[in-house]
This record gives sequence, structure tokens and C-alpha cells, in this order.
Amino acid sequence: MPKPIQTEQHNIMNTDTPTTNQQPTFPKGDPAPADYFTGNAWVHPLVPNDATFNVVVGNVVFERGARNNWHFHPGGQILIVTEGVGYYQERGKPIEIIKKGDVIRIPPNLEHWHGASAESGMTHIAMSTNTQLGVVTWLDRVTDKEYNSYTK
Repeated sequence: MPKPIQTEQHNIMNTDTPTTNQQPTFPKGDPAPADYFTGNAWVHPLVPNDATFNVVVGNVVFERGARNNWHFHPGGQILIVTEGVGYYQERGKPIEIIKKGDVIRIPPNLEHWHGASAESGMTHIAMSTNTQLGVVTWLDRVTDKEYNSYTK
């Protein structure tokens, strides 16, 4: 099992509160682009990019084992995990667990990837910030070897 993220080191905080079985807040959306995702994932746009807010917001649903490619955001990114358990990894660091209630603040230009764990699906709200600097630069796929390389 990947290591839990250390809040004080990664600007991640858990805001999870117990809930009963609830329906998803947002629709599943459209299939995520196969060029940038491995496995089954869906994206539902919530806030399109515009010159007033300089942010793109979307709800992303990952089936178990699905993940996006390595990538970076010139203006940074914030992820809010709303369901399930997932993985988050920064280039050169070990995979870490993210779960419902976690808020992940990713600095500008930091290469990373995120997706569902091998055992659970995961949903998050993704906010690409300061989009006047660019939204996202997609890189290479996360290989199965990389995906399965977490430290137990």
C-alpha cells in the first residue's frame, strides 16, 4: 500500500467527514482523451477557461487502475478528492495515497500524475489555476512498472 501523504510536507489537508451512501454530485461526463489517460476515466467540465477567473475546473472520475499521463500545469493545480482512493506522484518521488477529503496543492511546472489506486476508483475536482500562463502540458504515459512501484 502506498504511503499516506504527509500534510505538513505536501500542502495537503484532509477534510473528509462521514457521509451516508450518496449519489455523485456531478455527472460522469465524457470519456477522457485516450492520448492522455490509461484505463477508463471521464471528465465533466465545471468551469471553462476565461480571462476573468483564469481557472479551468473539471470533475474527473477514474475507474480502478486508471490514471493520467505525466504532466505539468504552468500556473499550478489544485485537486480535491471527492470519492475513493487514488495515487499521486511527483517526478522523482514515491507514489503517495490520496483519499476522499484530501486537497492537493501542486506548484506551477511540477511534473506529476494522479489517478485511481489499484484497489479503488477515485473521483476528484481538478482546478488548473493561473491559466493565462497555460493550462497543461502533457508528457509521457505512466508505465505499468511506474504505476506499480509504490513502497509498501
